[in-house]
Order: sequence, then structure tokens, then C-alpha cells
Amino acid sequence: MAGYDYYKTPLDSRYSSEEMKKLFSQRSRHSTWRKLWLWLAESEKELGLETITDEALEQLRAHLTVTDDDFDIAIEEERRRRHDVMGHVHAYGVVAPAAAGIIHAGATSCYVTDNTELILIRDAMDLLLPKLAKVISNLSNFAQQWKDEPTLGYTHYQPAQLITVGKRAAQWIQELVMDLEDIEHVRKELQFRGGQGTTGTQASFLELFGGDESKVDQLNVLLCKKAGFPSCYSISTQTYTRKVDLRVANAIAGLGATAQRITSDIRHLANLKELEEPFEKDQIGSSAMAYKRNPMRSERICSLGRKLASLPVNFSNTFSAQWLERSLDDSAIRRIDIPEMFLLADAILIGLDNVTNGLVVYPKRIESRNRQELPFMITEAILMKIVSKGGSRQEAHEKVRVLSHEASHVVKHEGGNNDLIERIKKDDYFKDIWGDLDEMLDPRLYTGRSAVIVERYCGKGGVIEKKLEPYQEYISKAETAQLSL
Repeated sequence: MAGYDYYKTPLDSRYSSEEMKKLFSQRSRHSTWRKLWLWLAESEKELGLETITDEALEQLRAHLTVTDDDFDIAIEEERRRRHDVMGHVHAYGVVAPAAAGIIHAGATSCYVTDNTELILIRDAMDLLLPKLAKVISNLSNFAQQWKDEPTLGYTHYQPAQLITVGKRAAQWIQELVMDLEDIEHVRKELQFRGGQGTTGTQASFLELFGGDESKVDQLNVLLCKKAGFPSCYSISTQTYTRKVDLRVANAIAGLGATAQRITSDIRHLANLKELEEPFEKDQIGSSAMAYKRNPMRSERICSLGRKLASLPVNFSNTFSAQWLERSLDDSAIRRIDIPEMFLLADAILIGLDNVTNGLVVYPKRIESRNRQELPFMITEAILMKIVSKGGSRQEAHEKVRVLSHEASHVVKHEGGNNDLIERIKKDDYFKDIWGDLDEMLDPRLYTGRSAVIVERYCGKGGVIEKKLEPYQEYISKAETAQLSL
């Protein structure tokens, strides 16, 4: 079959959503070029350019979507002219002959290429933001459900003070919220290039309007209104500054790093058998080891996140290499990196939605691990009990130190359970607190304000409720994303 004879990006064939793939498709891109040419002609006519007729505008409006036949014409013309924009100008003129002479009037190629890029970037962020909000909502519900469940905290990947399952999820949420804020910020600050001429001086439009500077200004006001942008960048060269791409990339790539962090935690917890990603009934974890439940979804997200997080260096290098008013070495790499950036982010959010909406917690396993480590963690409380009953902290410390090392030897060298409490119960030095020990082994005593922290952040009236307010309609209607192969 022909579809298997040529390379296809995995982002297209396996990972990203239909809506994101369609947004960055050739039909979408080149149909947006046609919208830009229509908006330019409409605006120029509104500002008094008499050579643009109503018939020309009607024909332009009738052929805004590029057809397969249009592509054939444009490709053939591009082969002859070695210029993709002029190929499409010609193809548009073929189907809109009354407008053939005025298409692209006063514009440079970057009028369509750069303005289209800004439209696609804006629309792509508008697709990502609700999906990111949905992931945050999933984890917020999870955090509240498990806000009271004691679990071992880890520093240096060694058991540390107890937290709760919900408190750990709240940390993930906070980092995703930072990504949401960063993307919202660059989305809000995004502007249009508009009609600026070949080096950003607007000289061609000044000529077109007979030296009337007010009409040049009005032209960009009209273009921004039609395209849905608040304003144009104050300064352009032949392009909008590639610093814009870098700002966007930094925000989007931050999500890649966050996704790696969250799913790496999930993978570690899966190894400890405390928490797992969803696992389908007929899913195979390993072709050889039938018992395995590999965290394949989290591993995929980590892999995609690593790629996304690495992209800003490309945008930085492209921006810094733009000589004077522009050089064309930005073109090929941006054709690859801008769509890829958004397709990667989209694929990551599909995966995160799927995983975070079905996380499985194993409380008994968590409780078992708590019991193994808790005796060591309450030794400070034991010292304080001894002191409160008139004992010496230094003497008690030495006793606890010796018994702790003995219990640790049993765990590490004999493969036994942590028997520190049993050793303390057999040592007459601790006789005065024997009756307190069993109560002290309740892990809920050592989670601090974990539950309160989660409730304040994720609960009613908390930070998350306010952050997600603009996206609630989407969240309430969205189904859990399903992963492809």
C-alpha cells in the first residue's frame, strides 16, 4: 500500500490529535494564505483603492479553501518559479480571475507566511490550553480524593518524612499551573505582523495609498480586526522578530519538562507498587515476561517530553542568526519545529489526560511500606517522650541509635522486617513509654499539614478552582483522551 512506502512522522501517525494535525496541514496553512489575501484586498478597497472590484472580492471569497486541483496548479507553478508564495498567488488567480491582478498588492511574501504562522500559533495555543486545564482538573480531583492518605515522602530517593498521596499530586499540579500561566501569557501577548512591506518600513503601502500615512495605519487596524488580533508588533523587519517564536517555545517546552517530571515520579511509584497508570484488561506489559505491568504510557510521555523540552535551543539559534533585516536560514527549520512543537505538546496532553484520569493507588501496599520505615521516623518523637518523663535526651539518643542499627542490620543483612519497636519494648530503659508506642505508630500523626495544604490549593475557593474557571465548560464536556497505538 502506498501509505506504507514513505516516511510519516510518528506525531502524525501515532500520537497527536486530529484537530492539531488539521490545523498545521498544508490545506489549513494555504487556505489561511487565501484569507489573508482576501482581508488585504477588502481592507485596501475599504480605504479607497478603486482597482479592487466587488466581483474580485466575491471570487476570492468563493475560493478560500485550497482544493487538490489548486495544489496541483500551485506546485507546478512553484517548480517553474522556485517560489512557493507566487505559486499560490497564481493558483488563486486561476480560480478568481477577476482578482488575479490585485492579489498580494503591496505585500511581501512574509505578509502571508508570517501572519499565517502567528494565526496558527495562536490557534494551536487555544487548542492546548483547555487540554492542559483538563489534566490539572484530573489531578486536582485525585489530590482531594487522597489528601489524607499517608505515604512516604522521599528526598534523594530515600525515605524521608511522611506526606500524603494527595500532597504529592498537588506538587505536580502546581508545576502544571505554571505551564498554564506561561502559555496564557504568551498567548495574551501575541500580536500580528500585518502589512509592513519588504523591510518593515511600509513603503509599498505608502506608495499604494498615495503617501497617505493615515491609511497605512488604518490598513493594519483593519487587518488586525479581521484576523482577530489586538494589534501589530510596533517594529518589524521583513519578518516579525523570531524572538516571538523563542518566547512561545520557552512556554510550550516548559510543559515537556513538567510532563517528564510527573511521569518519572509515576514510573518510580509503579516500581514500588504504590501507584500505577491505567492498565487495560488485555494489555501486554512484556512480550517475554507475562506478569509485567510496564508503565508504557508514562514512558511515552517522558519520551515526547524530552523531545519537546529540547526545542528552545533551535528557536534560540534561529533567532540569533537572523542577520540585519532577515535571512532565509530560518525558513526550513521553522517549517519543521513550529508544527512539531505543538504536535508534541498536544500528544503529551493527550497522554497526561489519559493517565491522570485513571491513576490507581494501592493503599495496603503504601501502608506496608509505611510500617517498614515508620519505626525509624518516630525515633525523634520517642526521644521527646523520654525527656517529657524526666529522662536524658543524650542517654536516650544513644540507646535508640544502638537499637536502630540492630534493626537496620536485620532489614539489610537478614531480609527481615523492621523490628525496632519490638526491641524498644524489650528494653527496660524505655519502660515508661511502652504504653505510648502503639499509638505513636499511626502514620497520620506525621503528615503535618498535608491535607490542609491540598484542600486550600485544590478545594472549594482554592487556587485551582479560580485558575480553571475559564475552562470549566470544556472540562465538563470533555471525555478522557484515548491513546492511539
